[in-house]
Amino acid sequence: MKRIKLLFASSFEVLFVDRDLAIRRVEEWAEKSTYPVQVVFGPEGCGKTAWLRQSAVFLKELGFDVLYFNPVEKEFLFEIGFSDLRKEFLSIVEEAAKINAFAGVAWRLIDFAKKAIAHGSKKLAILVDDAFQVIGLDKAAIYVKGLLGVLEYPPKAYEKIVVVATTSEGLSRFEIGRHRWANLLPMWNLSKNGFEELYNQLPSPKPDFEEVWRATGGNPSVLENLYKNNLSIDRVVKEIVSRKRLRDFIARLGAEERKWLVEAIEDPDTLYTRSRMSLKDELVKLNLIIDDIPPREEFLWIDTPPPEKDLELGIGKYVAWQTPLHREAVKKALEIFN
Repeated sequence: MKRIKLLFASSFEVLFVDRDLAIRRVEEWAEKSTYPVQVVFGPEGCGKTAWLRQSAVFLKELGFDVLYFNPVEKEFLFEIGFSDLRKEFLSIVEEAAKINAFAGVAWRLIDFAKKAIAHGSKKLAILVDDAFQVIGLDKAAIYVKGLLGVLEYPPKAYEKIVVVATTSEGLSRFEIGRHRWANLLPMWNLSKNGFEELYNQLPSPKPDFEEVWRATGGNPSVLENLYKNNLSIDRVVKEIVSRKRLRDFIARLGAEERKWLVEAIEDPDTLYTRSRMSLKDELVKLNLIIDDIPPREEFLWIDTPPPEKDLELGIGKYVAWQTPLHREAVKKALEIFN
């Protein structure tokens, strides 16, 4: 498999690393097709987009026509053998770009998948990256149902279809999970070995690997943010506090809830009690934690699962901070109430 190059910190390229189990899963899907839709979720910036882009290239190598679309980053790949469809889709994307209306393109992608099959595409991959942010979380389930319709009601016979969607939005997982239209698979941050592969590609000077690992927990996007902020952990923490409006969030909490939050910084599993569920759910909405983490059995995960428990990285058995710096941002925001 040809490893793709990815732009890192807007300044240099790195090769795709790790995710061997996740790529192997794609290969299995290519052999058998997917049913139902496969929805991969996980922490913001854990590498879902890189994996999906690598999967697009890999599936093309396996002889698939590929439709890949990321409405958030306005990136797409329309690799099919029908020039009229390709021209029509490019026209729609260009019009959407003029008015920044990419949600409509995400919906039209389903129509184009059916058109590709009607034109005679026998092996088709539909890869939708983080579309729920732009179409709305309330429409996540119905969008997945639309993708499922390509599998269930194709306009023409086909050999294989692979349909995958990714999401970082914690709430979309529950919206989709209420139905039987998708198989939900979690992805965690990079394993320590995989993260070191990425770290070794970065130019010097750079901080000690163990220091970077403890700060990021293996999250490539957090590492990228560190590079964009002159390797300043403090600046990245303050950016998270500001972007997620954590001071406003904490100001609305009662004294007891703030006490629970302090305890969750030490051990996120303390949120997993009946009285603290509402606080846990608010932290999920803010994409600060991942909750209801499945058992660490490989068949339940798209790739290597996190450790059973690692409180240094903020990982509990059932609840985990998305990264150590997300936890540090909450700690920083709590300071004004001490």
